Amino acid sequence: MAGHSKWASIKHKKGANDAKRGKIFTKIIKEITVSAKLGGGDEAANPRLRTAILKAKEANMPKDNIDRAIKKGTGDLDGVNYTELTYEGYGPGGFAILIDTLTDNKNRTVSEVKSQLSKLGGNMGEAGCVSYLFKKKGMITFDAAKYKEDSILEVALEAGADDISTSGGTIEVITAPENFEAVLDALAKAGFEKEMADVLKIPDTTVKLDEEKTQAALKLIEKLEDLDDVQSVYSNLEIPDNFEFKD
Repeated sequence: MAGHSKWASIKHKKGANDAKRGKIFTKIIKEITVSAKLGGGDEAANPRLRTAILKAKEANMPKDNIDRAIKKGTGDLDGVNYTELTYEGYGPGGFAILIDTLTDNKNRTVSEVKSQLSKLGGNMGEAGCVSYLFKKKGMITFDAAKYKEDSILEVALEAGADDISTSGGTIEVITAPENFEAVLDALAKAGFEKEMADVLKIPDTTVKLDEEKTQAALKLIEKLEDLDDVQSVYSNLEIPDNFEFKD
């Protein structure tokens, strides 16, 4: 996920083949394992694990896969030890990129990330060069063709949401991380079917690039997301509502 619902909707339209689905499963399993290792295997007492399991269920991951990943994290089953690393840099046109990874080989990961950045017009930056631009927030999106913003607004604000807006056919509900689950549950109980729900790193401000640089930027983001060790790629790139990504 690139941290912006418009990009998410573009990727959704492209579809996902079985190979892509398998890669998504691998990334979610890593997240579940690390979440269980850090916060324990009790979903009720581990918010990060609950969010990871939510992603797994949205991806239609079998329950056995989820349970095995939790047991690997808690040490009940043998598993790989992953390290969390975040890389920062810039893409073509100078927009900010934040790359979250889970890896069992730091040298391999940094080499692959640097390689993709340099191949596609970006460059690695020093720690802290762009991370200050992003804040961790919950995001829940809905189809604006199905629901009215005012209807969602009333329920979301009552449950503790920070902001609601509509852009490009998508209604976005933004929450503080600690209010994410309460808002998500309230909206579900009110009958609103979400398109996407996750805790993301969202930029405070965005930048616009011309058509050519935006195409290059999205190509870079896609290539970074395809790396096995990369969990999430966030950017402060603003994508026009009518933009068409040329794969």
